[in-house]
Amino acid sequence: MPGITLFRSALFLFAFLACSVHAQAADELRLYVLDGGELESSPVSYNLTEAEVATTSLALSAFLIVHPQGVLLWEAGAVPDQERVMEGEGARQIVIRSDGAERPVILGPSLLGQLADIGYAPEDVTHLAVSHFHWDHTANANTFAGATWLVRPEERAAMFPEEPLNNSARPMTYAALRSSNTVAVTDEEHDVFGDGRVILKAARGHSPGHQVLYVDLPETGAIVLSGDLYHYPEERTLDRLPTRDFDVAQTRAARVELDAFLERRNATLWIEHDFLAHQALRKAPEFYR
Repeated sequence: MPGITLFRSALFLFAFLACSVHAQAADELRLYVLDGGELESSPVSYNLTEAEVATTSLALSAFLIVHPQGVLLWEAGAVPDQERVMEGEGARQIVIRSDGAERPVILGPSLLGQLADIGYAPEDVTHLAVSHFHWDHTANANTFAGATWLVRPEERAAMFPEEPLNNSARPMTYAALRSSNTVAVTDEEHDVFGDGRVILKAARGHSPGHQVLYVDLPETGAIVLSGDLYHYPEERTLDRLPTRDFDVAQTRAARVELDAFLERRNATLWIEHDFLAHQALRKAPEFYR
């Protein structure tokens, strides 16, 4: 029927234009928190006991930073969208790492679904960076292989070794990045967009090229997204170091340097895996500006 067809076409055009305008509207710096669900974990690997932590659960998350000169996805989730069990959000799913370890996850909303809800498709993401290459940070990385990948050379080397390694990664989730347009991040502090508001800062130790992300938001203030420099907030308050980092001495040094950086920049640390703090954050489609 012509009337219905015309009406549907108009709706599609309106939705498409709304999505495109939103995706390109980058006249202000924004940060969206994307909920990745919950990881059932234990604090033992971080030199903590269950009695010393508020909760044993760890948050899973990703972040979209919208800047006038581009759109950066920081972290890529824990469960690839195409691997999610049919029950979806709230369901318990087992993820098997390359070393055979099984990690239980309570699913959050799908990553691509959350991006779509705020008007972004994978091709709208111009830059991709992850704190490091472990499984719960790279799940949907292949989907964004068309973006410019910002990675430290030592981290890239760990991701694509000559001989496959059994570790806490899932290389199939980021294999497509091998052919991505890549920026080798060699500066200790790499200014992503050239105006000092979004900076990748080296914080080695958890992995060879681990990094954290500084975002200076005009209203919220400056924040640093921690990657896995910390998992539980009690690591920081009780001064505990993990037992299984790539280089624990580097982790300690990175924490000391980050504390100095936070003070210099008057910035607040957001521990990405802090479950209770993550629950309190505004999630997409809301945002921080």
